[in-house]
Amino acid sequence: MNDRIVFHIDVNSAYLSWEAAYNLQMGSNLDLREVPSIVGGDQEKRHGIVLAKSIPAKKYGIRTGETVYSALEKCPQLIVVEPHYERYMKASKAMVDFLSDYSPNIQRYSIDEVFLDYSNGNLPYMEAAQKMKEGIKKELGFTVNIGIGPNKLLAKMASDFTKPDKIHTLFYNEIAEKMWPLPVEDLFMIGHRTKKKLNSRGIFTIGELAHLDKNYVYSWLKKPGLLIWEYANGIESSDVKSDKSKVKSIGNSTTLPFDVTTKDEALKVILGISEMVGMRLRELNMRAHVISVSLKTSEFFSYSHQKKLHIPTSSTNTIYKTASTLFEEMWDYNPLRCFSISLSSLLDEDFIQLSLFEDFNEKDILLDKSIDHIRTKFGQDSVIRSSFLYSGIDPIIGGVVAEENYPMMSSYL
Repeated sequence: MNDRIVFHIDVNSAYLSWEAAYNLQMGSNLDLREVPSIVGGDQEKRHGIVLAKSIPAKKYGIRTGETVYSALEKCPQLIVVEPHYERYMKASKAMVDFLSDYSPNIQRYSIDEVFLDYSNGNLPYMEAAQKMKEGIKKELGFTVNIGIGPNKLLAKMASDFTKPDKIHTLFYNEIAEKMWPLPVEDLFMIGHRTKKKLNSRGIFTIGELAHLDKNYVYSWLKKPGLLIWEYANGIESSDVKSDKSKVKSIGNSTTLPFDVTTKDEALKVILGISEMVGMRLRELNMRAHVISVSLKTSEFFSYSHQKKLHIPTSSTNTIYKTASTLFEEMWDYNPLRCFSISLSSLLDEDFIQLSLFEDFNEKDILLDKSIDHIRTKFGQDSVIRSSFLYSGIDPIIGGVVAEENYPMMSSYL
């Protein structure tokens, strides 16, 4: 594994950069990146949240995630641009297409981040990274940060060093100098709650976490603790999974920062995951024959059930109803932390054989696809089920995970 070269390419202020590049290509004389500007919300109604901000906007104290109303109070001359998600999907695809000239092994991590395995590259890795960075800027009109390391974790950590438009390395012999002095919350997968736990025991830097006794970490934080201890020591070995590989199954999981103890809460989590896996399945124009549900207790005891359908489906409602039945069959009322739904035995949507033993409602799938289109254009939260209101549970679970979850770097998006 020591001879691996992994790149993490991350678009700088992605939504804002893509809006700026698009406007300039359409003949605008204004570069949104050079003035106080944000992407998010509705300019006329002055509501919504800040999805991305320019560097000049940052100087006014504007933060990603705050309300547009609050941002406008800080900077009345702020330019507010509504998001255009279809535009961002095209820009993301254009970047992946450009990078495919350098390596066939590219894994999307999110809409604005990819991993690229350059272990067998033709050029020295720094020369290749420079060509990638400058090529994206020249041909596509936006800038990226590139992190380079021996695994996905260290490459991602490196890309988060100084921005924008930079290349950074983080190899094993650089960890002590470049990573260990950083605040512990800068480590991938450490959120504010984990930070508080670590700080309460005098652990304030990544290096202090890395130098803890492994057995002590396990006795205190169990398996999630071992994961962040390994990350603090640069240990991570998952492959860069090419998007071009044949999809045999898809799934999403979540590890919650609290125990789920009621059926109502558990079913909402299952519904949120069903929404995500259903959207992903329909995006691939495929249907699934087998639905599997896995659960993990707060003590990390795992169990799972699955069911084979007579008619393959891509309906969110069918996925949810089947997953709910499987859940009720196996849950023994112990507190739960991790939920997973996977779909397998996938078939192309072009030809489906019907069955006398199960109802088939094509209207469900047509409705799902219409909702998918709206969410792609206006954001995932543009259409949600009312049962999630005030529940504290995300209406769509999966994809880019929350900071307090503990997914492996091998989680495939």
